[in-house]
This record gives sequence, C-alpha cells and structure tokens, in this order.
Amino acid sequence: MRLKTKSSFSGIGFISLLQLLFICLKLIGVVNWDWFWVLSPFIFSVGFFVIMIVIVIITVLVKTTSKRIDDIRRNEDEGI
Repeated sequence: MRLKTKSSFSGIGFISLLQLLFICLKLIGVVNWDWFWVLSPFIFSVGFFVIMIVIVIITVLVKTTSKRIDDIRRNEDEGI
C-alpha cells in the first residue's frame, strides 16, 4: 500500500532571509546603505506582485470588453 504524502514548504524564503540579513547588517553598522536599499528585497517583491495583479486585471478587462463588443456586433447583425 502506497502512502500519499503532501509536501509543503513552511520555512523562510530566500527574499525574507535576504531582507533579514540586510536589516541586521544595517542595524549593527556593517553596511552604511540607505534604508531604501536595505528594504529593497521587500520593495521589489511587492512591486513585482503589484505588476502581476495589474497585468491580470488588464487581461480580464480586455477579454470581457472584446466579448461585449462581439455580442453587440452579433446583435446588430441579427437586427435586434
């Protein structure tokens, strides 16, 4: 009998680890970076997520708009 197991990763990710490392290095004075660069892994991750959401929203809007235009043209051709 074969057991099915689900594998899930529940650890800290690379971006989170990098973010934690940058913050620690800044706070103990090893690096003299601006806070923008210290927080850049988080900022770039959020930016990437926002860009993906915008692309999905635009795609959905274009598809629904084109479907509505096709429906209107079809109704005009049928004389409704």
